[in-house]
Amino acid sequence: MKNTGTKTVFLTIAVLCSVLLIAGSASARTQFVSIGTGGTGGIYYPYGGGVAEIWSKFVPGVKAVAEVTGASVENVKLAHKGETVVGEVMGDVAEAGYKGTGKFKGKKHNILSMAIMYPNLLQIVTLKKSGITNIEQIKGRHISSGSPGSGTNFMAENVFKALGIPLNSYKDSRLSFTESANALRDGTIDVGVWSVGPGTSSILDLATTHDIHIIAFTPEQTRKILAANQNYSAVELAGGVYRGIDQAVSTIGVWNVMICQKSLDTDMVYKLVKALYEHQGYLLKIHPSASYTTPENAVKYSPIPLHPGTIKYLKETGVAVPARLMP
Repeated sequence: MKNTGTKTVFLTIAVLCSVLLIAGSASARTQFVSIGTGGTGGIYYPYGGGVAEIWSKFVPGVKAVAEVTGASVENVKLAHKGETVVGEVMGDVAEAGYKGTGKFKGKKHNILSMAIMYPNLLQIVTLKKSGITNIEQIKGRHISSGSPGSGTNFMAENVFKALGIPLNSYKDSRLSFTESANALRDGTIDVGVWSVGPGTSSILDLATTHDIHIIAFTPEQTRKILAANQNYSAVELAGGVYRGIDQAVSTIGVWNVMICQKSLDTDMVYKLVKALYEHQGYLLKIHPSASYTTPENAVKYSPIPLHPGTIKYLKETGVAVPARLMP
């Protein structure tokens, strides 16, 4: 009996060890991928959620999740520090982070481009009753240039500087998209700034309850902005996107880029990028802006060098990668 008891104990220990080894092995096979997005009132978050679902479903051993963040500037810093693996970032912010310019204070961040997402349009919104029709009228007003750490705030301040609007000439609440819409609705700010794909939920919702006006840039203002910022382009926000905005609005555009940690494994990035492009149709169900997420746009519009994993996929599919995008 004593012998039998001892054998039973050893057998139990052996079984437990096997279970732990199997569990440990399964855990080792699962790689968690965090995607830094933005606030819930823009497109980054739902787009990132769609990407996370694609990767979790179609890349074996990967569990991806979209995280709410302060958006572009914060996403560069998070990826650099390793607190996220992937970040959704505006092109001008990605270039500044990569080169260590602007708000990145001379510190080059260890990031590379993974994919191009879609273009953002600068949408400067006020209520019609405010009487504000020119961006230079924000002097002395209460505005929101976007949340701290966001690409919207980064772009807004670049545009204001290019137009000679001092950053201390207005009172800036620096709110999220949803907060900006609510503040316009409540009358606590006069102007809200969005840099986002057209048809964003926070502006759509505001336009259903209030008469809005989207401030256009004059040809001279556009010339000044483009002369100071090489990543920007002159674009039009089509009429009919928002209730009451029937005519096209002249504004500024910038491409969004999906960045990743420079040190991320080449084969891992290859698998993620492959899944992203091969299941683009899933993203299109979330937002039509995903139509721009193509291999061809990755080499056409990336502001910084591509990750070797992306390059591997592009070469495999016959897309030529220019020397400027080689890491």
